[in-house]
Amino acid sequence: MLRFLSIEAAGGIVLVAATVVALVWANSPWSAGYQAFWHSEIEFSVGNWFSLEHDGRPLTLVDFVNDVLMVLFFFVVGLEIKRELVAGELRGRRAALLPAVAALGGMVVPALIFFAFNPGGDAAAGWGIPMATDIAFAVAILSLLGSRVTTPLKVFLLTLAIVDDIGAIVVIAIFYTGELATEWLLLVAAVLFAVRSLTRLRVWFTPVYVGLGLVLWYATFESGIHATLAGVAMGLLAPARPLTGPDHAVEAVQPIIEGDVDAESVRRAGFLLSESVSVAERIEHLLHPLTSLVIIPGFALANAGIEISGDSLGDAAGSAVTLGVVFGLVAGKIAGVALFTLVAVRFGLSALPAGAAPRHIFGISAMAGIGFTVSLFVTGLAYDSVMLQDEAKIGVLVASVVAAVIGSMILYRSRPADIQPAADVDHPPPGT
Repeated sequence: MLRFLSIEAAGGIVLVAATVVALVWANSPWSAGYQAFWHSEIEFSVGNWFSLEHDGRPLTLVDFVNDVLMVLFFFVVGLEIKRELVAGELRGRRAALLPAVAALGGMVVPALIFFAFNPGGDAAAGWGIPMATDIAFAVAILSLLGSRVTTPLKVFLLTLAIVDDIGAIVVIAIFYTGELATEWLLLVAAVLFAVRSLTRLRVWFTPVYVGLGLVLWYATFESGIHATLAGVAMGLLAPARPLTGPDHAVEAVQPIIEGDVDAESVRRAGFLLSESVSVAERIEHLLHPLTSLVIIPGFALANAGIEISGDSLGDAAGSAVTLGVVFGLVAGKIAGVALFTLVAVRFGLSALPAGAAPRHIFGISAMAGIGFTVSLFVTGLAYDSVMLQDEAKIGVLVASVVAAVIGSMILYRSRPADIQPAADVDHPPPGT
C-alpha cells in the first residue's frame, strides 16, 4: 500500500508537469504544431483484410493514446480493484462501507449539480464528468502535506477513489457506449470465458493471456463498447490469491541458506517465492510505474492542451457546462463525500479513519474534487462538439486547482493536536 501511494504521488507530480507543458504548448506560437502533432494519422493495417480505424477513419495519435495506451491504465485499475476486493480495504464489509458510501455521495451529488446547470440538450450528456476523482493528482498533493495527513486518511481517499473508479467504469459501460455490434460482443464473451477457464485451470503461461488480451481489446473496440473496458475486465479476471503460501517458500529457501545449493533447489525456491505473490500483484507491480509515470502524463499531454484566451475564458465563465463541472467537482464532492460519510458515522454504520476528525473529512472531500484524468477522459466520450469539450476541460482544470487549494488549506490547518486519538475514533461517543 505504501509503495502504491508513493508511485501515485510521483505520478501526480509528473502529471502536473505534463499538464503545464500541454497548456504552454497549446498557447505558444507553436500551438498549430500541437494540434498537428496529436491529430497526425497512424496506419494500422495488414494487407487488404485488416485495418484499424476509428469511426471509419485512420487512428490519430490522440486516438492511439485514448483508445490503446489508456487500456493499460484501466487494466491496472482493474487489478487495483481486484486486489482491494480480495485482500485490501474492500475485503471486509464494515471497512469497505465508509469509503463506498463516501464515493456514492461523491458521484450522485456532483451529477445532480451538473444536471441543475444542464437539464437538457447536448450539454446534459456531460453529467458523468464531475463524478470522477484523480488518484495520482490527489495523492501527490497529500504527500506534500507530510504528517498533517495520516496514513489512514490517505488510505481512505485511495479506497474512495477506487470505488469511484468502479462507478466511472459502470457509467462508461452503460451510458457512454455507442451502437453495439452483436457478433463482436459474442467474441468478447467467448474470450472472457476462455480467460476465466484458463485461470481456474491455473494456466500461467503469459503469452497466452497477452494474445487473448489483444483479441479482447480488438473485439471490444469493434463492439461499440469503449475499448478501455477490455483492460478493466482482464484486470478483474487476474488471480488475486497466491498459488502457494509463504511457508512453502520459506521451506524451499531453507536448504539454500544452509548451504545445500543445486540448480533444482534454486529453481524450485525461485518458483515458490514467485508464486507466494499473486499474479494480480505481480502484474500491478510491473505495470503501475509505467501507467502512472508514462501513460497518464502522456494522456494529459495529449488532452489538456486547451487554447486559453480572454474570449475563451469569458465564454467558459458564462457556460453552463463549465459551471456545472466546476460546481459539481468542488461543491458537489465536498457536500456529497462529507455529508454521506458523516451521516454513515453518525448512524453507527462505520467509524472515521483512525486519527480523523470531521474537519479532516471535509479536507479529503475537497481533494476528491480533483477529477482531472478520468474527468477529461469522460469529456471525450460525452461530447462530439469541440466547443463543449473545451468548455468542459476548462471546468475540469479550474475545478481541480480550486479543489486542491481548498483541500490543502483545510488539511494544513488541521494541526496534529487537533487529531482525535484512534481509540476515540474506534468507539465514538453518542452524538459525534
